[in-house]
Amino acid sequence: MKPEQIFVELKNLSEKLNITISEQSFRKTGIKVKSGFCIVKGKNYFIVDKDLSTLKKNELIAEYLSTLDYDNIYIVPAVRDFINMNKNDKQGSIGLSVSE
Repeated sequence: MKPEQIFVELKNLSEKLNITISEQSFRKTGIKVKSGFCIVKGKNYFIVDKDLSTLKKNELIAEYLSTLDYDNIYIVPAVRDFINMNKNDKQGSIGLSVSE
């Protein structure tokens, strides 16, 4: 699958898990910010730097999604494999962070 197709599928899976994928430009913030999961006003978001390559966005989203329970949701086999390939040994460690 092409990276763009995987990105769409990862966004669809995220929505089924009540997580909104939001692409934001971090360059304008003036502070170092990393992509990651956060909760804003009770809603779940995975905010990703829109200036990253599609492949890198996919890897970050897949790494986070690999920490969640999605066994009962149909996922295209290629996308499920991509998520499994991007599992992080530090399960659950991805979060939005701000550093000075």
